[in-house]
Amino acid sequence: MRKKRQAITEFAMTKSELVAQLVEQFPQFSLKHADAGVRLILDAMADALAAGHRIEIRGFGSFSLRRRASREARNPKSGKKVYVPEKYAPYFRAGSKLRKQVGSEV
Repeated sequence: MRKKRQAITEFAMTKSELVAQLVEQFPQFSLKHADAGVRLILDAMADALAAGHRIEIRGFGSFSLRRRASREARNPKSGKKVYVPEKYAPYFRAGSKLRKQVGSEV
């Protein structure tokens, strides 16, 4: 399992690689404008999630928040009990088109 996980991370796309790919596909965009566009989209998505909204991109997937209940945990170093407060974490669910595309290529 570890080898498969390492292989996937070797092909991770960074934000700068996404911007470079946009500029390559759309030469009318400057690097500066493509970067601003990607940042604008990502910031808008983060702001929407922070406000408690759900984001749905048809064919790709949806982003929402999942509630994590408060719990007692242990500090692994000292072994003492630690209280972990309730929190919300982002959750992504892939759309059917994306699942089919990824499932056929992996």
